[in-house]
Amino acid sequence: MKPANQTDRTELPIVMDSLVEFLMVTRTDGEGLITYTNHNFLASSNWTPKRILGKSFWQMFSEDEHSQAQAHAIWNRLSSGKSWFGTAEKMTRHGEPYYVKMMAIPTLDANGTLESSTFLELDITEDVELKEKLQQIAFIDFETGLMSRHKLETLVNEYIEENRHFSFVYIAIDHYYTLKDLQSYDSESVLIQEFTNRLKRYFQGDSIARVGVSQFVVLTSFGDWFVQGFLEFLKEQPIYIENHSLPLSVSGGIVRYPEDQLSYSHLYKAALAAMKAITEQGGGRISSLSAESHKILNRRSLIDKKMLTALDRNNLQVVYQPQLDIATGNVLVYEALVRWEDEEIGHIQPDELIPIAEENGLIHAIGAYVLEEAATLAVKLMADKPDIRISVNSSVREFGDSSQMKEKLTGILEKTKCPADKIELEITEKFAFQAEQEQTIIKQMKAFEETGIRFILDDFGTGYASFRYMQQLPISKVKIDKVFINSLLTMPKTRQLVEGMILFGKSMGLYVIAEGVETEEQFEALKEMGIDAIQGYYIGEPVKGNEISF
Repeated sequence: MKPANQTDRTELPIVMDSLVEFLMVTRTDGEGLITYTNHNFLASSNWTPKRILGKSFWQMFSEDEHSQAQAHAIWNRLSSGKSWFGTAEKMTRHGEPYYVKMMAIPTLDANGTLESSTFLELDITEDVELKEKLQQIAFIDFETGLMSRHKLETLVNEYIEENRHFSFVYIAIDHYYTLKDLQSYDSESVLIQEFTNRLKRYFQGDSIARVGVSQFVVLTSFGDWFVQGFLEFLKEQPIYIENHSLPLSVSGGIVRYPEDQLSYSHLYKAALAAMKAITEQGGGRISSLSAESHKILNRRSLIDKKMLTALDRNNLQVVYQPQLDIATGNVLVYEALVRWEDEEIGHIQPDELIPIAEENGLIHAIGAYVLEEAATLAVKLMADKPDIRISVNSSVREFGDSSQMKEKLTGILEKTKCPADKIELEITEKFAFQAEQEQTIIKQMKAFEETGIRFILDDFGTGYASFRYMQQLPISKVKIDKVFINSLLTMPKTRQLVEGMILFGKSMGLYVIAEGVETEEQFEALKEMGIDAIQGYYIGEPVKGNEISF
């Protein structure tokens, strides 16, 4: 592998030599792993050769849906042997956004397979930031002439103060990046302009804002029937690009004020949730948020609002569920689970609590609280139960800042005087998938493993299974998700799948655990299959630390 600051004249075309002096240049292999960068790229992005080489192309983009969709669109075009040109938002080493004008050029082998890619970029961050500042001042989206998101918020708040009744309609173009990728470079602007024209013609007199690349919001006093008529209007008024009719459809969510939500942020989130629900069902519809979705959204909003207070007042509680080792017949591990009982909200489970904490940034504080409680208990158990370990669930967000996670973990272990080998960290398959692409997280995990901490792969088989991360990450145990255990005795194929997962885990030298075991029949079946450990209500319900018998 060549140094990142050394120009490779054998690989870069001669015509590019002069461009390298003032453009940012990056090269990847056919799998999207970075093999070369020049000095200009390092200077603009704050990466160093040691940290960037071997990193995934996708890790250069933000984790948000828009940025990842753009990254996939770029890569798909390169994989098909076509170049890509346009504006992209990327991330510096420190997680700060910067903007580039990018040309991506593929190199194919004799079989037409992508062999490598070259990216030529011009930093336009100052221009973009200036444009955004001007838009904030002018409250106008320059490209379409529609309201900006800043103006939308101001106007909605004015409507609320005036107690106006209106519908907040969130509309997104379906499969936008696929449509864009099928067209020539200058078609994006034409598509957005033509779509904007149709929005203005149909919703005459209503306020319209552009809130994303292909997302819009309409404020209207008309009912659902009128808003939904926009779908038929689009069919009657097709958009033509280069003399070809574009197969355009949209997804939309309708939320009413004051019937459904009472603030701008709640209106926005609810309409966005309704739109996403339509998109997940295939798109092509505009619909109101269902009553059940309203109930879920309102509950999430209340949890979000009260979480910080609950953490400050120590209303969160940690309970521990036993895990039985089959070979010894003893409980060797307790899993720490965070619980929250609120008079108004009721019982909040970890599956509900953690995703919201990840969104609002409190996951770090909650993670530290649970870890400290678990470490304290582990020390108490050491005298009478020296083989006991405590497992704690971890979020990929906690590993986002390597120094912060290291300081938190080592600080808690030192404070509680807990040996590192008494703690296990459970990660999800989504965590593992992201860690596989982020070398800094892998290094963190391996460093923690060397201190004695073990890593468990939770929810095994539910989503992102990959042979690569099973090899690369320091995982010593896997947990078969309870969704498989629920149908273990009723569906023969599920039984075969579970047997296969146990055999696979053991072939990798992993300790295999089944969670969600609730009956003796499930227990006996899993023992027969060769499972290493069992967790679930059949073994024991979660209990408080002081209720664990010594």
